[in-house]
Amino acid sequence: MKRTPITLADGRPLIYFDERDDAVRETVDRRDLPPPPPASQLRYDPLTDEWVAVAGHRQSRTFLPPSDECPLCPSTPRHRGEIPASDYDVVVFENRFPSFSDRTVDSDAGEITPLVPTGSGGGRCEVVCFTADHDASFATLGPRRVRTVVDVLADRTAELSTLPSVAQVFCFENRGVEIGVTLHHPHGQIYGYPFVAPRTRAMLDAARRHAERTGRNLYADVLAAERAAGERVVGANEHWTAFVPAASRWPFEVHLAPHRQLPDIPALSDAERDAFGPLYLDVLRRFDRLFGTPMPYISAWHQAPVRPHRSSSGSAGSAGPGHSARELSYLHLQVVSIRRAAGKLKYLAGSESAMGVFINDVPPESAARMLRDAG
Repeated sequence: MKRTPITLADGRPLIYFDERDDAVRETVDRRDLPPPPPASQLRYDPLTDEWVAVAGHRQSRTFLPPSDECPLCPSTPRHRGEIPASDYDVVVFENRFPSFSDRTVDSDAGEITPLVPTGSGGGRCEVVCFTADHDASFATLGPRRVRTVVDVLADRTAELSTLPSVAQVFCFENRGVEIGVTLHHPHGQIYGYPFVAPRTRAMLDAARRHAERTGRNLYADVLAAERAAGERVVGANEHWTAFVPAASRWPFEVHLAPHRQLPDIPALSDAERDAFGPLYLDVLRRFDRLFGTPMPYISAWHQAPVRPHRSSSGSAGSAGPGHSARELSYLHLQVVSIRRAAGKLKYLAGSESAMGVFINDVPPESAARMLRDAG
């Protein structure tokens, strides 16, 4: 894989990842761009022990432009987007409208009230373009391109993990207007959070309690139980299993997990990276066949934090006693959809949005059976 870094007109980095070593890409961004915005402001919520990012500059981000004005398509003489080249394989660049960035503002450090301290939303937000084909989707990619994407995510996870402002690296894809995408071009994103995400903290707490009781890894035990039961398994190969969790929150939810405990994407072996693509593509194509229409989904990689979470005082808080976060974590990909039936969506209404209590309309066993039948 050929790696070619360049700098965009406003100073943001972009990297071409090409599958051919002889690929030559445009290195000059000929646009006239304003400087990138500063970082968001972090505000601490004392009622939930969580951080909220306030990013007013994102109100002006590009929203569902026509295909001939897509900023993620290759540039042409008539339209210059974020990618200067006339073609590409996979491209990563810093988001022009980031939720988190290393352009921090010292004045953000302070407080709204004595109970609500503030800080600058340091970190990084990057965009990953999977293909130059505007009309493609991840499900239409080939296994080789998926392998390239996995290698790119490993590259970016490793690099972002070295940034002092990043506590956790989150790689994900949103697909479909029902989910809330603002650009149709097939792409994903990478967030370098300046804190450990609330869901990750909850999962680590549960994993720590399980390890203290049993001496074993919680997710490894869950995976072993699902593989033994088989009822909710959608597919598997030598290195990965795809299954519907027994207590899934979403109408259709699948976890893809490697058969050995790993903390993050860079830790995957060559064999595991090769085996991931065929199984993941099979799952996504089953999603699309369920109701005969492209399935809206969120695809989210769960990785171990790289640093302890940020406390309310703005300093690094302890991740907890005993086992380290990397020992407790178990790399896996979570794919969820809000479509519960043809023409029907699962909205996060009162119980889910206000109280965090999910009510699933589709029994996980039924979802698994429907996905297997969609093969």
